[in-house]
Amino acid sequence: MKKLISVITAVTLMLLLVSCTPVYTQNSADGEKLSIVTTIFPYYDFAKNIAGDKANVKMLLSPGNEPHDYDPSPSDIVSIENCDIFIYNGGESDAWVDGVLSSIENKDIKVLKMMDYVNLRYEEDIDHSHHDDSIDREHDHQDDLEYDEHIWTSIKNAETLSKSIFNAVVAADSKNTDYYSDNLNKYTTELSVLDNKFKSVTDNAKRDTVVFGDRFPLLYFAKDYNLKYEAAFPGCSSETEPSIAVVTHLIDFVRDNNIPVVFYLDFSNGKTAKLISEDSDAKTLKFSSCHNVTKEQFADGTSYISLMEQNLSALKEALS
Repeated sequence: MKKLISVITAVTLMLLLVSCTPVYTQNSADGEKLSIVTTIFPYYDFAKNIAGDKANVKMLLSPGNEPHDYDPSPSDIVSIENCDIFIYNGGESDAWVDGVLSSIENKDIKVLKMMDYVNLRYEEDIDHSHHDDSIDREHDHQDDLEYDEHIWTSIKNAETLSKSIFNAVVAADSKNTDYYSDNLNKYTTELSVLDNKFKSVTDNAKRDTVVFGDRFPLLYFAKDYNLKYEAAFPGCSSETEPSIAVVTHLIDFVRDNNIPVVFYLDFSNGKTAKLISEDSDAKTLKFSSCHNVTKEQFADGTSYISLMEQNLSALKEALS
């Protein structure tokens, strides 16, 4: 409810600003660069790779901020109002989007809801014992489950989502189709190479299970490589402290299976992973969900692929 009220307030302020400011959409046909606005980092990075120097790409989520706590500011809403292409993920974290889009006056914006472009998976319960029967549980309890929103963690999905962005960009700026097509081919090739690296690691690994002393927003990633997992919470859990029983289970699992690495997520304090590590022989390593980057990473040009390369190195150690 607080988030809804803040969005309504922001929309009201935005309308006051727009009433005093000419609304425009940058259009490459008129000699201007395309304007692309994305909510989160993966789509910002995909769009940058596809559109190159033919577009101005803006990410609404500020680098360094926790994605699940984001609320649009009035200036963010104005940015959406004035863009050619607006890209958002969908799902519960983006519940504010429908209200904003229904309130703005510019109806010519091409809107991409990325969850519409890939096959979705239901978020799995973390029961610490029966992950391999998740498919049956999904069919039995679909009415009680929500879709996992973290679709970009699958590199295969990243290829599909990049192609969707390409189609929207070409529709908005057809005269530069060849340029965008070259960029897409180069980028999807890089993603395919990365995907094959992960396949090589997982196909030749000693283990097939990863342990996260944290949330687990990597369901799509895990399914791509037939990885099993143990974690403290599911992907979008609002919990911050696991129960003693959960921590004890994870410590026992790590000890019993000689797990060498316990992961924690970027933008996490790593507290639970550290507790597990202290009572076992496992070390802690960071694994990126690629949801966002720090201010320093953003300034340094950190990319989705470079984050995944770091994950590849960490995963190789964890499965050894």
